[in-house]
Amino acid sequence: MIRRHFMRGRCTTTTTFGKSIPATGRAAFGTTVRRCGYEDTIGNLKIGKDTRVIFQGFTGKQATANAKESIDWGTNIVGGVTPGKNGEHLGRPVLPTVREAMEKLKPDATGIYVAAHQAPAAIEEAIEAEVPLIVAVAEHIPIHDIMRIHSILKTQSKSRLVGANAPGIISAIGKCRIGFQPLPCFMAGRVGIVAKSGTLSYEAVASTTRAGLGQSLCIGMGGDVIAGTNFVDALKIFEHDDDTEGIILVGEIGGSAEMHAAEWIEEYNKRSSNPKPISAIIGGINAAPGRVMGHAGAFTLPGEPDALEKIKRLEKAGVTIVNHPAKFGDAMRTLLGKSGRANSGASTTGASQRRGIHTVRRIRPTAPSRSTRSPVHSQKRNLYIRENLALDLLRERGINASEYSGKGRIRMLAVAVNRDTRSPCIITSPASDPENPHLEAKSFAFDYRAGLKPSQIPEIAKHLQLEGSSRESLPKLINGLIDLYMKKEAFLLETLVVERLGELKVVGAHFGFDDAAYRSTKRQGDIHALRRIEDEDPHEVEAEKDGIAYIKLAGDGNIGTLVNGAGLAMNTVDALADAGGKAANFLDTGGKATSETVKKSFEVILQDERVKVIFVNIFGGLTLGDMIANGILLAFKELDMKIPVVVRIRGTHEAEGQKIIAESGLSLHAFDDFEEAAAKAIELANKS
Repeated sequence: MIRRHFMRGRCTTTTTFGKSIPATGRAAFGTTVRRCGYEDTIGNLKIGKDTRVIFQGFTGKQATANAKESIDWGTNIVGGVTPGKNGEHLGRPVLPTVREAMEKLKPDATGIYVAAHQAPAAIEEAIEAEVPLIVAVAEHIPIHDIMRIHSILKTQSKSRLVGANAPGIISAIGKCRIGFQPLPCFMAGRVGIVAKSGTLSYEAVASTTRAGLGQSLCIGMGGDVIAGTNFVDALKIFEHDDDTEGIILVGEIGGSAEMHAAEWIEEYNKRSSNPKPISAIIGGINAAPGRVMGHAGAFTLPGEPDALEKIKRLEKAGVTIVNHPAKFGDAMRTLLGKSGRANSGASTTGASQRRGIHTVRRIRPTAPSRSTRSPVHSQKRNLYIRENLALDLLRERGINASEYSGKGRIRMLAVAVNRDTRSPCIITSPASDPENPHLEAKSFAFDYRAGLKPSQIPEIAKHLQLEGSSRESLPKLINGLIDLYMKKEAFLLETLVVERLGELKVVGAHFGFDDAAYRSTKRQGDIHALRRIEDEDPHEVEAEKDGIAYIKLAGDGNIGTLVNGAGLAMNTVDALADAGGKAANFLDTGGKATSETVKKSFEVILQDERVKVIFVNIFGGLTLGDMIANGILLAFKELDMKIPVVVRIRGTHEAEGQKIIAESGLSLHAFDDFEEAAAKAIELANKS
């Protein structure tokens, strides 16, 4: 028997005769003493009917609407916080600070419903007040603010963060929602879901509801560069949750969280006599190289795996892969049946049957080959600058930098984000293969507030295979890059260096800065001014003005895609490819899309002469099906549409949206099923 005790910031694990041993200052035989940390807050994710919830920004418009809906559903919202206010709202107390709310309302969790520029301070206030669970839904919170917050979180063992840029967390069994998930999709049941993408998670929820399985707990990991709660954290909760019989994992390009999940699953399958079956989907197989695919974190840093690598690793661990979230219901019902677990109806807490290990595996098609060196582009969340401007920034800081003369062995040195440690890092590669400078990339993480330790520099030099005086010049270069990274809020400063006249010289630079620092807080105006619109696709720039994330894909794609949600947009491109089609673009209308935004999306897509058919794939969460339908009608009315349109609308207000399409009298092809809709779009594209 092992018991863990939490005493004054220290954790004592006792293995002596099952008796607890107090954490005195002296060591005891059979006892391990360690400091508590952020890892010890994972249990705070287990919410339910008794979870006491407060909202920060409680009296705001968004929070009010969300709170009304959640209260009606059954969530135990006990009050909220609005700075400078004392009073009542929705029949519940309003207090001016989180600390006062903690003292008087005793909440277990807080939902943060404030704008991106206010969110970091709100999160920090909740950490200081030791709220057990903090849920941050806002997107476009600056990356450096999030890294600072994670530096704080690592020093404590009271508060757990979900998000940011996440739909939140919801217990269908306990009727507890902290976030903005579409409630009509949910049904109390037995499947636990953890997801980077909101729209893909909603599709997964709807699929398991249609299959009669329902959901136990759904955790939104979110699509930001750094997540407060990752896949492994969620898997640890699901493993010991008696209400969860099966698990769904929704991943995408960016980071290595899926790889760590696969490692955990492999070990879990070995130690369990009848492990809970796990199914997964990974978006971004056909992502545009070098691009940010809608979500702030949906891009690949040096040394990170691509989508196919993640799929192969999960399959090796025994995970069943599906290529569209609508397939999760049938897949999970089959897996639960094979495992000997109940495969229909709501979950009943208690011991489950244990009969044997079963896994089902599917092989995904191979994605098109991609170059190892990605071209530089810009996307609305991140700002890449021209190489000559990047070299100028280095020279201004006294760093030797100029174009490559063709002489000297090239090595790679970068400052970036380590998503595993939730901190900045140095990434190095000796670049023994000139065609792939990232092949031997190694990360050296450091704390955001404490900085790089001097003891790490010799390790970095060793990996770079530096000797002599060039090794001595390394600290100056590293410190200069870190200084630029921190002061100008970069997310990636990648350089190519050579040894020249006894020192290191930068001969190539690929610099990316966090555009959210300017858009959300108006910081880094001088860096934002380095953006060169003329280097970008004019249609992408025009779409950005309307809050639309549009990327024109290379090749001979002839199907225009119009989708809500970055994860679903990536998956639509992938699933079309699996069915034999070729998407011409990635397009996410955004979570705040309107009928006018939908019309604008059509305008952007129609400017691509390759497009022979437009495929509208909508799963309504915040986006409403009837609003999308009205937008389609508006596009037909004002844009003189001459190419066919295939429409699939599911989710919030799907019946209303489908009715509008059916009664429009227009030449529209409407479907409920994704595969039928995709087949029709491919047929029409090929006919043209």
